[in-house]
Amino acid sequence: MADAFLTHETGVREAYAAHGGELYGFALRSLGDPALAEEAVQDTFLRAWRAGDRFDPELGSLRTWLFAILRNVVIDLGRARAARPRVDGDLPEQGHEPFEEMLLNWQVEEALRRIGEQHRRVLVETYLRGRPYAEVAVELGVPEGTIKSRVYYGLKALRNALEEMGYES
Repeated sequence: MADAFLTHETGVREAYAAHGGELYGFALRSLGDPALAEEAVQDTFLRAWRAGDRFDPELGSLRTWLFAILRNVVIDLGRARAARPRVDGDLPEQGHEPFEEMLLNWQVEEALRRIGEQHRRVLVETYLRGRPYAEVAVELGVPEGTIKSRVYYGLKALRNALEEMGYES
């Protein structure tokens, strides 16, 4: 898919279909603004298309490359937003540290990569995308109780992965 992504519009569409939702979820968690998150994903794919000749599948997957680009876009958008003067009603929350929050998001993302696929999928669908258990169960063709069980054990596995990475709650 990488070669098609780099040279054809259909490849960009395929890459967006495969990774756009996950990129949007990360951007939304990082930026806290749906419109800004959409802008970040669009800018990510635009930058990827423009720099397509620099993508090397030997160095990493297309997904990894897109997330690296998105990380830079999120940082750029965060800096631009911080540089703008604030409107009276747009005050930051007390004690809110955007960098700390972004670092935590990266740790959770890495921990999610370290757990099993079934657990990761239900956690992404239920927690990160906010989908109901019943809907995910129908999509995966398993009972709702199985989804609940996978969420429970997925959270335990995620907690263990975070602890192994040195995260302390």
